[in-house]
Amino acid sequence: MIQAKGYAAQAVNEKLAPWNFERREVDNHDVQIEILYCGVCHSDLHSVTNYWGAGIFPLIPGHEIVGKVISIGNQVKKFKVGDIAGVGTGVDSCRECEECKSGYEQFCPEGVQTYGSIDKSGKPTYGGYSNTIVVNEDFTFHISEKLDLAAVAPLLCAGITTYSPLRKWKVGKGHKLAVVGLGGLGHLAVKFGVALGAEVTVISTSPNKKTAAKKLGAHHFVVSKDEEQIKSVFHSFDFVLDTVSANHDINPYLGILKTNGTYINVGLPPEPWQISSFSVVVGNKSITGSGVGGLKEVQEMLDFCAEHHIVADIELIDIENINEAFVRMEKGDVRYRFVIDMATL
Repeated sequence: MIQAKGYAAQAVNEKLAPWNFERREVDNHDVQIEILYCGVCHSDLHSVTNYWGAGIFPLIPGHEIVGKVISIGNQVKKFKVGDIAGVGTGVDSCRECEECKSGYEQFCPEGVQTYGSIDKSGKPTYGGYSNTIVVNEDFTFHISEKLDLAAVAPLLCAGITTYSPLRKWKVGKGHKLAVVGLGGLGHLAVKFGVALGAEVTVISTSPNKKTAAKKLGAHHFVVSKDEEQIKSVFHSFDFVLDTVSANHDINPYLGILKTNGTYINVGLPPEPWQISSFSVVVGNKSITGSGVGGLKEVQEMLDFCAEHHIVADIELIDIENINEAFVRMEKGDVRYRFVIDMATL
């Protein structure tokens, strides 16, 4: 076994603290990565607090991983020692089901998550708040060294979460896209929408985010709490990409869609929506959701980012400050993603 160290929560709601543990040995098709940076996702905090159900403890979060390949199995073909590589939300799947064969490995019924999951050997998986990880080469991604590697880390979750639906719905030139929320997901949605050629409007509850939205490339800005501003964009958008995870009323956003427009949800509000049937029927509107992306699409997204020089806007932190970062993240006090410098471990 490979000796490893990281920051773990020993039980639900406990603070993260240093913890020594073991990774599996490098198998024929595995790569071992020295983790350089790991993004801090809201899902990490949700997992530590059992927000989405009972977790597996001790728990080491982290599924936005960028590092350097330091060892490979004897049958690995995709990577060589020294390559820069990334790991996202999943580390294995059955490879045989309909989802896997159609490029939707993230929805495989036997999929193994990067942390808080049980792998095929029956052991828990541990995430990227650690110094090293061993992953099958199929679930490892090539990262361009042209980009700021720390700022690449959030692309492995926040990036693909927003890129995937924009590609699925072929958002691009001639389309008007509204991005609801300007946080970790929203700021990347703006960058992707602009790069794809859409006319992008940010819709936010915070008037003071207008300057930041324009700096990111947004063409327009609307304050959602201002009824006159919302009225001014009624029936205006081909797509609304809603990135907000807090409870909120989506009916006003259905009203700003054009006929045959599409509302895309990537946020995960805890309470069910209350939707007027007329909001959907009048105008033939569609409501859809999207969750991360399959292996091929993640690599496509990373290559797109390298081509268009897209990375997340981040605040780099020492790992000893992770618990403080969780508190700040819950308050929305970050522009726009925390990333851990694993050299501080």
